[in-house]
Amino acid sequence: MSDEAEIIVGRNSVLEALKAGRSLNKILIAKGERQGSIRDIIGQAKEQGLVIQEVEMPKLDQLSKGVRHQGVVALAAPVAYAELEDILSAAYAKDEPPFLVLLDELADPHNVGAILRTADATGVHGVLIPKRRSCPLTQTVAKTSAGAVEHVPVARIGNVAQTLKNLKKQGMWIVGADMDGTKTYYEADLTGPVVIVVGSEGQGMGRLTKEACDFVVSIPMKGQISSLNASVACSLLLYEVLKQRELKGK
Repeated sequence: MSDEAEIIVGRNSVLEALKAGRSLNKILIAKGERQGSIRDIIGQAKEQGLVIQEVEMPKLDQLSKGVRHQGVVALAAPVAYAELEDILSAAYAKDEPPFLVLLDELADPHNVGAILRTADATGVHGVLIPKRRSCPLTQTVAKTSAGAVEHVPVARIGNVAQTLKNLKKQGMWIVGADMDGTKTYYEADLTGPVVIVVGSEGQGMGRLTKEACDFVVSIPMKGQISSLNASVACSLLLYEVLKQRELKGK
């Protein structure tokens, strides 16, 4: 088993995985390969909105570890991805205001795994991960999550700003975490339907993502270091949502 994901090698195997609706993180195709069943694979992958990446042949040789790959390798997620609509429906079915987390270009699988673990502990209904420039569900994420990946639904989304706009229309409040936030995270009302947005380890949230937020909150820093690890910052916000909801319920 690779650290990246389960690896599916060869044209027939990848086609079968596509037909079966397996949750695939990415399909890697040898540069210049467009003949025969490779065209079918590309067509089906595009229909399913999957990421297709052209790579040099040595990369495929390395991933397939001696198995004949015929110019195509797929990287599968350790668990199935969920649909955003199903996550929201499940929250409403429990008569709870939806509580979502969106990870904007978070690249470190250990951070993603740690966030999933906290998400499970704090009652998050689902985690949203962009299909591009973000860490997908991998074996490392699953391992770091200590089993939480089996319990917290994860949905992959396309355009982040567009997704946030649609969630706003459904009555969700979009709360971003950033050092230049207008208020501290514990001054914000987080009791309603909420999406907590956490940016990447180095850059924070993207500009368009930040603009799509209803408000941006900060975490007070009294020491010499100006920011917290992404998963630690996210944990503080998730527990604040839980605390406010518990207090409101009393």
